[in-house]
Amino acid sequence: MDTIRKNDYLALISTAKDLQSSGGLPREDACRLAAFAVEDPLPAMEAAAEVRDRAFGPRVTYSRKVFIPLTKLCRDNCGYCTFAHGPRPGERAYLTPEEVLEIARVGADAGCREALFTLGDKPEKRYGEAKAELGELGFATTVEYLAHCSRLVFEETGLLPHANPGVLSEEDLKLLRGVSVSQGIMMEEVSGRLLGRDLAHWASPDKNPEKRLETLENAGKLGVPFTTGILIGIGETLEERVDTLLAIRDINSRYGHVQECIIQNFRAKPGTRMEGSPEPSEREMLATIALARLLLPPEMTVQAPPNLAGEGDDEVASGDPSYTRYIDAGINDWGGVSPVTPDHVNPERPWPHLDALKAATEAKGYLLLQRLALHPAYALDVERWVDEKLRPKVKADMDSEGFARAHDWSPGVSYGIPGEEVVEARGGRPSKMRPEFTKVLARVGERDLDLNEIELLFTARGTELSELCRVADELRREVNGDEVTYVVNRNINYTNLCYFRCKFCAFSKGPKSLNLRGDPYLLDTDEVARRAREAWDKGASEVTMVGGIHGSFTGKNYLQYLRAVKEEVPGMHVHAFTPLEVSQGAKTLGISIEDFLAELKDAGLSTLPGTAAEVLDDEVRAIICPDKVNTGEWVEVMRAAHAIGLQSTTTIMFGHVDRPVNWARHLLVLRDLQAETGGFTEFIPLPFVHMGAPLFLQGNSRRGPTFSETIKMHAVGRLALHGYIDNVQVSWVKLGAEGAKVALESGCNDLGGTLMNESISRAAGADHGQEMLPEELEGLIRELGRTPRLRNTLYGTPEPREHSTV
Repeated sequence: MDTIRKNDYLALISTAKDLQSSGGLPREDACRLAAFAVEDPLPAMEAAAEVRDRAFGPRVTYSRKVFIPLTKLCRDNCGYCTFAHGPRPGERAYLTPEEVLEIARVGADAGCREALFTLGDKPEKRYGEAKAELGELGFATTVEYLAHCSRLVFEETGLLPHANPGVLSEEDLKLLRGVSVSQGIMMEEVSGRLLGRDLAHWASPDKNPEKRLETLENAGKLGVPFTTGILIGIGETLEERVDTLLAIRDINSRYGHVQECIIQNFRAKPGTRMEGSPEPSEREMLATIALARLLLPPEMTVQAPPNLAGEGDDEVASGDPSYTRYIDAGINDWGGVSPVTPDHVNPERPWPHLDALKAATEAKGYLLLQRLALHPAYALDVERWVDEKLRPKVKADMDSEGFARAHDWSPGVSYGIPGEEVVEARGGRPSKMRPEFTKVLARVGERDLDLNEIELLFTARGTELSELCRVADELRREVNGDEVTYVVNRNINYTNLCYFRCKFCAFSKGPKSLNLRGDPYLLDTDEVARRAREAWDKGASEVTMVGGIHGSFTGKNYLQYLRAVKEEVPGMHVHAFTPLEVSQGAKTLGISIEDFLAELKDAGLSTLPGTAAEVLDDEVRAIICPDKVNTGEWVEVMRAAHAIGLQSTTTIMFGHVDRPVNWARHLLVLRDLQAETGGFTEFIPLPFVHMGAPLFLQGNSRRGPTFSETIKMHAVGRLALHGYIDNVQVSWVKLGAEGAKVALESGCNDLGGTLMNESISRAAGADHGQEMLPEELEGLIRELGRTPRLRNTLYGTPEPREHSTV
């Protein structure tokens, strides 16, 4: 390529990148770009990889699926297909429901999340055998039977169906939307020329481009997350490839529903009309992938199937497995890969083993991440894109960024923490780091991090995660040394009756929640005093008192509890009453928050717990606790408490409906208030325990944060609050001893309290809780080579009496 043409090529690439988010490159320029790319793919590939990295970071996804070939009869006669065939003697036209479920259950047992239904197009319109068998099954059409089987698989196995039945009417799309989270149809090509005699789509009425474009359009109108793509090498021209990509781009621009565009290469197969046709070269494949990435919106997933890759051209081969060159060309997804079923469309081309795919992907510096049949951006907007009956499963199966949860671990479970995520936090899963991420880490300690930077840190994975943990632990050592502190304390939850309706809470009992774990109770002042005395005699220096908001409570009740404890044990530090309790108490007495706090302090209140914070972002609070104090009211109570010398802890309860941006906003609220008052003693992440929470039981939340997200919250908290809050505490109740160890290596310096009767997490379903003895805590700390130190509530040294009795 001469210099003038090369400069023209590079200028087209630059223009394509500039126009991606505002309509895209015009057809004439797109055709010129395609011609240049086929001649020399590398410049387009480099630009495409840059676009992909900016949109998706160092991540390549796949869906762990089970492939269900509902029927291999089809009324079309494509010249390259070996999947479809005519009726065969003694062979059923359709899988039975029992056969479908048997395949699905094997997939579910193997950890699959997607059930991919692939089938021929409307075989009942061509074959009497198909129509008759559908009648025996009780259905008029193949699509009706597909909907039935999809519903069956979802209800019986929990797999999320993806339907790929060909051309669909608007009514068909509606029907399938109610039983599948996504659908698809390959455009293949849009000219219609290949419908000609003996060409690829001859005698294939459903390959009429107008019908397929209408299906794609109607899917957009109905809000169906859709998969489509092109098939190259079947006789189409370069301009026709461009036209197909532009048609996809055009329809998606109106609805935003095309979640992925597949670039698939034709493979010649014996026994077909096209068995002697030439296959597209790797050069063409790489050029087309790069072209798709540059012509389509940057946020659209571009996928290529790894099992169909060729051996590679000498001019561009690099020695890696041939399919990894697709990463160089700009893909961010491998499509569905099954550990249990073959690719029934291309059975002669087995998928790479998932371990091999992971190794090959990560050798390129990219993490292989599992997704759902619904791509992350669509999973995060599940209320828009998914039928309400399917939403709870999508929410339960995803993490805070919309990817599939990689492990079954949730906060509070007693079984082991996921080893792979522990390894990742400790540097065992290398990947490229985003330049912007590296810059943020380098700025820690130099200046305060802003909202976007904190949000970015929460998306760390692979090497980014291990670096985040390393930097957080270095800051911890700089600020706190190698001491790990803990306090001997007791929780006294004086009532679990509450008239507030927080959707995350399984502890409190109201008129509609008496069926949840535990019986309703109300402790009198004598019992609270007795428990405080018992704790004192066992060496406790602190009691923590919080409870539900009983319907009969006024501010006097809180004062009575305080006085009862201080009269019984004058030396006990009373750490009590959330901002919700303070606010409610002041309101019931008809006095200001400031005046009520002053009364509480005079009655013996020493510090406040920073709970009732949940997530300090009213976007989240409107969902999980709409009748509770809002962010501003929570801050108002804490500001007033700090002003009269009442210090407090501060918490975040995360992993339900929230996302990294909500976490970042929460941390900024804390940092801003701490800069003003200096009243927070520690930051305590409290991962959401989902098992008994109404929010989860009603299908409206995730299953708590993943283990990696939990570790990230501690590490990012250390970085975002550096210079403001010196202590970061890990809750062993939520993470267990082994999980707490990882957090202590990721920025934490405190293990909290021995607790004696923690009940809130237990009520939500946590297996940990109740109490951990000082010697157990100290043993855990020493296992990490760190030095345990018994503290009091304010991080000082307890009085000799307290120390000597432990």
